[in-house]
Formats: sequence, C-alpha cells, structure tokens
Amino acid sequence: MDKIGCGVIGLGWFGEHHVDTLQQLPACEVVAVCTRREWRVKEMQEKYSVPKAYTDYHEMLADKDIDMVTVVTHVKDHLKPTIDALRAGKHVFLEKPMADSAEECDKIIAEAKKTDKCFMVGHICRFDTTYALAKEEIAAGNIGSIISMHARRNLAKWITQSHLEKLSALFGDGVHDFDLMLWYSGAKPKSVYAQSMNTRPELPNDDLAWAMFRLDSGAIAVIETIWCLPENTPYAIDGRMEIVGTEGSIYIDNSGSNYAVLTKKGWSYPQSLYWPKIHGMRRGFLKDEVDYFLKCVAEGRKPDVITPEESKAVVAAIRTAEKSAKENKVMTF
Repeated sequence: MDKIGCGVIGLGWFGEHHVDTLQQLPACEVVAVCTRREWRVKEMQEKYSVPKAYTDYHEMLADKDIDMVTVVTHVKDHLKPTIDALRAGKHVFLEKPMADSAEECDKIIAEAKKTDKCFMVGHICRFDTTYALAKEEIAAGNIGSIISMHARRNLAKWITQSHLEKLSALFGDGVHDFDLMLWYSGAKPKSVYAQSMNTRPELPNDDLAWAMFRLDSGAIAVIETIWCLPENTPYAIDGRMEIVGTEGSIYIDNSGSNYAVLTKKGWSYPQSLYWPKIHGMRRGFLKDEVDYFLKCVAEGRKPDVITPEESKAVVAAIRTAEKSAKENKVMTF
C-alpha cells in the first residue's frame, strides 16, 4: 500500500513526540494534527509542516486521507475519540493507560472487535530492549517459576507537578510495571493491599504509593511509585525491576545511569533510550513501538505484542490498588 495517512489527536508534550516520530517513519505521512487549543494546533502545524489542522477531532475523522490516528489525549479523554475513530474506519494507536476505568476499557474493546482495523494500546515498556529480553529469558524457563517481583518508577517533583493535576502516581506509572509483571508471569491478580500519600495537598492526586499484589500463581508483586523526589534528583526516571524465580533472577536498571552528564549544576542522567533525538532524527523505543504498529497496518494483521484485554487488565488492577489505599484494606479480584 501507499504511505499510511496519519492524524494525531492530542498535542501535549507527548503528542508532539508522536508527530515528530511518525514524520520520520517511511511508511507514514502525517496528514493532520488536532487539539482543541487553536494556538497550539497552529503552532504544531507550522513547526512540523503538517498539511491539515483541526480543533474538532470529528472533522479530522471525516478526512478520507487519514487511515490511522494516534490518540494522545489525557486518559479521561480516551474513550470518545477512540470509539469514534474505530467507528470511522480508522486504525487506532491509543496511548496508555487504555482508559479511565475497566468499564471504559470494555466499551473500547467491544468497538475494536467490530472492525477489521488495527487497534493497540501503547505500552512502550514492552518495546524496551531490556524488558523484552527479560521476557525471553523468563519464557525460556531460565529463572524457573516467578515467586517475587519488585519494581520502582520514581520521578522528581518538577516533572510530575502537571501530571498530578489529572492522575495519581500509581495510575500514571504503576500501569507500566504491573503490565510487565502480568506479561512476565502469565498470572492474574488475586488480591492487593496498597498505601498512598499526598505530600503536596494543593494537588488533587497522591504522589507516592506502594502496592503489594498476590497473583494467582502464588507470586508476590510489589509496585513502588514515588513522584515527589527532590527537585535536584539526577534521574529523569529512576526505574528498576527485580524478578526472582525458583531457579534464578533478573535485575533491570532502567534509570539511564549508562549515560551520565556532569555540569556546573551537578550530575544528571538524561533520558536517552525512549525518545532521544540524534542528528536531528527521532530514535528510541517510541519509534520502535509506532513502527511496529505501522507494519501491522501495512500487512493487515492484528498487533499481538500486547492485546486490548491485557491493557484492560492492568487498568482494572491499578484502579483496585488505588481503592485499597483509599479504604485502607485488602481488595480481592
């Protein structure tokens, strides 16, 4: 087929990353961008020389030049544009978390089943080389049966201020690591006990949480999300994971400590793996993830690195963990 015509709905910080990344993939042509903010859509159209710009996504979905859309809105605004895009006959790449609740996920899944178009939720960590290699080791039986997993994904205050206006640390980043844990173990959660805290009461959502899950395999899985590290924290993301099996273990350092920079301001570990720009070109795991989806579209095959049902499972699990923290009790599934 000719180049896949793509439109991007949602032009925040990460929506712009989508535009920039898609433009550099040979299989894709970014036909249009869309956001409700007129000044922002004009800014992005001019910056990236995009032919068309919309402030109403319904008008974008009526555009016959668009074969595929990426939905990069806030999670509370995932449901309607995703369902409307599927009904309009578009392929849809939806950023994680899939939706605001398990019930909304069910509505999206039901719509996706009615179409032959490709649909995938963007869980970027499944395209991270280190996490994907860990999956291969586990699938090969090299560490035996998983009995314990612990992950942390911690951020400095300055990074998380705007995010906490919209969602909790646990929901924002816990979905990454618990998705990986379910992927690795092939298990389902049986129960969860969580505790959370809000160190900035002027913000509506908790910026610190721990959640302990018992899986139906018997394994214990612990999620740590702290979005209130000191402002001078050197890590863009302090992400690490430990997977312990009956016959071995895997240790992942995803903090970016392989690339360190010392300036007058001190040490820092800039994010260099997920969406870096090198020689003016976007590289990294976001590019790999979107490229995979475009290949699925071009070949007419459903994405299978992650399924919609798996995306829903992690939304349901983390929302249940939030409820456990709020009610201070163990929740069962």
